Amino acid sequence: QVQLVESGGGLVQPGGSLRVSCAASGINVSIYTMNWYRQVPGKQRELVATVPIDSRTYYAASVRGRFTISRDNAKNAMYLQMNTLITGDTAVYYCNARRIDGLGQLLEYWGQGTQVTVSS
Repeated sequence: QVQLVESGGGLVQPGGSLRVSCAASGINVSIYTMNWYRQVPGKQRELVATVPIDSRTYYAASVRGRFTISRDNAKNAMYLQMNTLITGDTAVYYCNARRIDGLGQLLEYWGQGTQVTVSS
């Protein structure tokens, strides 16, 4: 059974930092593109950052320069370091793992999400 479990969310003041983690089981993250998404009530889930298997990274414009995505294949985990947080970063953050298998089928898994609240 595949599980992606996020942790590290919480309440932080504007300008502060937070690191969220994603621990995977049942899959080998080294062969997956790993992603962080976020969602606020009433809005679509948006892609925040991506780290493919070659470890090149992609960031949404709204977080570039403030957030850093990383993966640790040995620990089967992924992280999102968030610095200089603003109130607009308040959302539920979701871990996502995605790949295309040898038959061309999409394999995709989601975590349950962790709440990040930026407020004074």
